[in-house]
Order: sequence, then structure tokens, then C-alpha cells
Amino acid sequence: MRIALVAILCIVIHQSLAQETAGEVVYGIQDFYQQLVVGHPLVKQAQLLSDLARQEIRLARGAFDPKLTAGGETKEFQETLYYRGWQGELKAQTISGIEVKAGYEQLGGVYANPQEFTPNVGLIYAGVGVPLAQGLLIDARRAALREARIGQGIAEAERVKLINKVILQATKDYWQWYAAHNSRQIAQKGYDFAKVRFDAVKERVGYGELAPIDSTEAETILQERIVELNDAEVNYNNARLILSNHLWNADSEPLELASNLIPSRNLNEVTSDVQNLDELVAFARENHPELLKLGFKLSQLAVARRLGIEMLKPILNVNYNFLAPGNRIDNAHRLPGGLFQNNYKVGFDFAMPLFLRKERAKLAQVNIKIRQTELDRSQINREITNSINANYNDLLNFQRNLLVQQDAVNNYQILRDGEAIKFDAGESSLFLVNSRESKLLEAEQKLVDLQFKFAKARAELRWAAGKGLEP
Repeated sequence: MRIALVAILCIVIHQSLAQETAGEVVYGIQDFYQQLVVGHPLVKQAQLLSDLARQEIRLARGAFDPKLTAGGETKEFQETLYYRGWQGELKAQTISGIEVKAGYEQLGGVYANPQEFTPNVGLIYAGVGVPLAQGLLIDARRAALREARIGQGIAEAERVKLINKVILQATKDYWQWYAAHNSRQIAQKGYDFAKVRFDAVKERVGYGELAPIDSTEAETILQERIVELNDAEVNYNNARLILSNHLWNADSEPLELASNLIPSRNLNEVTSDVQNLDELVAFARENHPELLKLGFKLSQLAVARRLGIEMLKPILNVNYNFLAPGNRIDNAHRLPGGLFQNNYKVGFDFAMPLFLRKERAKLAQVNIKIRQTELDRSQINREITNSINANYNDLLNFQRNLLVQQDAVNNYQILRDGEAIKFDAGESSLFLVNSRESKLLEAEQKLVDLQFKFAKARAELRWAAGKGLEP
């Protein structure tokens, strides 16, 4: 009977914690990531930022849309035609700042303005408006379009930031599920130990080989292990529910984590090698979403600064219209005279604020914002670098402790096996066996906790560097 008891205990002791039972399917981290990006609402919401940025560009381009205007008015009083007029114009602002226009106007009547009077057939015209000072190199429309295009980069950086945040939390929840799964197996293992021993001790008490108090002690340990197993079962089910928060189908309908799925059994996915620190820092400086956003913001401010400098110039716009009678559209190009000899209208506008206080203040504000953003970028760059270093130090420490703890588990296993054999031979007490067994279970649980902390720290390190999905 003693030999049979030792054999049963050895089978229980050496049972693999991650042994796959019938019907169980391993759900690895990569399988989880593939489902994560399919329909997660926050991931889809982040994708909309790029669409929104494209619409901002479209909105800015709308300032260059051609505009068609038309209007007319007639006044007749006491059988006298005071005036009758009609006009229509097509105007467009080009990307170079030059305004082109074409139109038709007709005005007549006793009291019509002589300067605006036209032949009865009206006049057609085509012309341009050219800024020779302010607005020649850049204006508010072109600045808005350039800022909108740069804003697309900001939206992309924000999209990456939001997705990375989702990935970080999802990765933590996956490894929490992994830890809960293995903790439940450890609790199950402890229960199996206690159950087998209680049955065996109870039988030996019946044969008179052990004192009745040993049966009471074995039952007490069994009761403790039942409580621990119940708690582990609840923690596992809760971890499954939390992980299900990240599972959605392509239509963003929630999915439940199937009960037959178990986390990865490949410890390499948990304790893989740590990426080189210098590579992580270099990647963060070039690709971290926060630094990219500030870089694009500086580019937008550079456009605003250029516009501010342009506004210091005086306004000097020249307008030229070529004229032709309304009934001679087809032959307008045959009318005699050059561009400035006949059938034209030309003019200019000039304006210059005497103190330029408004313009100089706006330019000064832009310069201040540029300096603020540069300082902000320096601070965030330092925080990111230090965060990477701190997470890297934690990760290396967890990695070292994992190796030590694994050896400790092996040693506790040897001690527990030896104590069980001694107890079966009558050379030890039930108290010592339970003590060795508790130490073994505690060491195994600590190993699982370290594995979870390592995987969590690795995810936080990648997030600190601005990286997304794990390879």
C-alpha cells in the first residue's frame, strides 16, 4: 500500500501545469492580436482620425473652389426706367495666389451710374488679380491648406498612440488571464495533493498505522486547498471576462472567450529575449507618437510664422480685366488694340497699417508657441528615454529572477518528493510534508507571478518606446 501511495503522489507531483486536456485549444498571443485588430471599437475609432484629417484637407481645399455669382436689379417709376442691371461672374483663387475671373455685366437706364454703364448688349470680361506684396508668397488660404496637410501626420500619430494604448491594456489582460489559468492549475494541483493524502492517511488511520490526529490535520489542509481552488476558479473566470472585453468581430459585435480556450503553453512567448536598449531608444526618437505629434505641430507653427511674416508686408493688388461687347463673344479676340490700348479695365489696391501692432503681435505669439513646443518636445523626449530605461531595468531584473525562481521550484520539488517518501517510510511527519508541499506551491505561484510581471513589463517597455504589437 505504501508503494502504491508513493506512486500516486509522484504522478500528481510531476503532472505538467500546462498539460492540455481533452477538448482544450491553445489561444496564443498572436491569435489574440489577430482578433484584436479585427473589430475592436477603439481601434476602429482610432482609424477614423485619419478619415477626419482627410476631410480637414478637403475643407481647406474648398477655399480654392471656383465661385459663381449672379444678380440683377431693375427700378422703374412713373414710366421712367431708372436703371436695369444684371451681372454674373465666375471667380477662382489659384494655389499660386493669383485670382482669375470671367463674367458678364449689363447696366442701363436714365439714372444708371455712368461709370458702370454698358452697351445695351452688355459687356463680357476676363481678368486676373495679382498680389504684388502681401499674399504673393503665402496667404491665409494657402497656409490653412498646408497646415491641414501637416495635420494629417498629427492624426496618424494620434491614431498610432490610441491603438498602442489599446494593445498595451489588451496585452496586460492576456497575460493576467495566463497567470490566472496557471494559478488555477497550481491550486488544482494542491487540492489533488491534499485529497490523495487525506484519503491515504484516513485509510492508514483505519489500519492503526497513524494517529487519528493525522487524519484531522490532513482534512484541515484539504479544506484550505478547497478554499484556494475556489478563489483561483473565480479569479480565472473574471480574467476570462476581462479579456473578452477586447474580442469583437468585424462588425464590432462583442465575442466571448470560449471556455475551452487556454493561454499559451510556450514559455518563450512569456520570457523571450529583451530587445536591445539602444535600438528601443533610437526607435522612440524617430517614431514615438508623442514626439511625432510635436514635430508636426512645429511644422504647422512654421507655416503660421511664415504667414505672420507675410502679413508685415503692405497690401498691393493689381487687377486687370479684358473687355468685349456681349454680342461679340466669338470675335472678342479680334478686337483691335493691345492689352493696354483698348477694351480693358485696370486698377490697384494699396493698404499699409502705420504701426503694424496687430501683425507684429501675432508673429510674436507664433514665435512664443514655437519655443513652448520645442521645450515641451525636449521634456517629453527626456521622459520617454528615462521611461524606456526604467522599464528596461525592471525587465532585466524580472528576467534574472525568473531563472533563480525556476531553480527554486525545482529544488522545492525535490525536497517535497523526498519528504513524502520519508513520511511514507515512517521517518517524517505529516506536518513536514505539508510544509514542504506548501513551499513548493508558493514557489510555483511566485514563478507564475514573475512570468506575468515579466510579460507585463515587456509590454510596457514596448509602449514606452512607441511600439505596437509584439512580434
